[in-house]
Amino acid sequence: RQNEGVSARIETLITEIHEIAGEEFNIDSPKQLSVILFEKLGLPVIKKTKTGASTDQEVLEKLAAEHEHALPGKIIEHRQLVKLKGTYLDALPKLINPATGRIHASFNQVVAATGRLSSSNPNLQNIPIRTPDGERIRKAFVPGEPGWKLICADYSQIELRMLAHFSRDVAMMHAFSLGIDIHRAVAAEVFNVAAEEVDSAQRRMAKGVNFGVIYGQSAFGLANALGITKDEAAAFIEDYFTRYSGVAAFLDETLDLTLETGFARTILGRRRAIAGIRENRTGQLNMPERTAVNTVIQGSAADLIKQAMINIHRRLKREQHPARMLLQIHDELVFEVPASEAESFQEFVKSEMEAAMPLEVPVTVDIAIGDNWLEAKG
Repeated sequence: RQNEGVSARIETLITEIHEIAGEEFNIDSPKQLSVILFEKLGLPVIKKTKTGASTDQEVLEKLAAEHEHALPGKIIEHRQLVKLKGTYLDALPKLINPATGRIHASFNQVVAATGRLSSSNPNLQNIPIRTPDGERIRKAFVPGEPGWKLICADYSQIELRMLAHFSRDVAMMHAFSLGIDIHRAVAAEVFNVAAEEVDSAQRRMAKGVNFGVIYGQSAFGLANALGITKDEAAAFIEDYFTRYSGVAAFLDETLDLTLETGFARTILGRRRAIAGIRENRTGQLNMPERTAVNTVIQGSAADLIKQAMINIHRRLKREQHPARMLLQIHDELVFEVPASEAESFQEFVKSEMEAAMPLEVPVTVDIAIGDNWLEAKG
């Protein structure tokens, strides 16, 4: 039924796109789309490639945001629905095992260089959730037994907690120890206002810096992502490292050690060989330097959830608990459990995940229960 609804919407979109363009053309052809957008409709060229004006996602989003013309938005929606249909609605039903009635994915230990698990055949770590159509796909995933519930347990801001653990930055550790929203806390520090006075734009900027600066995002990249000037972004980055000097020291120490040994190391000592770290680093980090920092932070978060999975598996076996671990999606675990056990199992999972590894800051886990994957995402 979902497939029929999406197919009908795609056909409607094609008709609408052709009407707006004033002619029929191949929507999937970048060349033909480029002619319509930039020659016929006169929209500005945002980016050029070797073959002409680009019509990639970034360009379409910029055109849709900055110009009132309806066509770029319609093209974005068409692309999203075509991908949804081909990747999920057409493909997933064919992958249901007739003997079990389930979809069985593979989880790979050695594909992602940081040590994260990856998923394939199908990739269940990539099921969309941010659109209404994606939500409907999540809703189709239900427990394998009648009367059971799905439980999703998600580490809260685990990469930033890892950063606080490694850097021992006093201000960052203080925010996490008090359970304060870290993005609000950073905004309050950098803008020098009380936490309750931080507005949504300030928090958004702090969030961009929290996730971008620690991986070496440049002032240009941050400005682009947040829609601010390069000077504003540069000033924010400078203020951030002044206020969070422990973070700046951690980055330097990590890169110095990687330069000296040739390896970046995770919290459990897994090594990744990295060359190209500079002795004298000024300005933004280069790709090997960003990779080294990313390996330590993201790789350590991967270590943590793997340790939690091992501990939970052992305890389930030891206690002969009926719950089953179904999926790992980077910082999140998905379980199925009899409805009668769901409430008590929440505490089981929460305690195991939060205590999987001793860190310098508290680790918190958000848990939701539902009759399907969408409900259990909370």
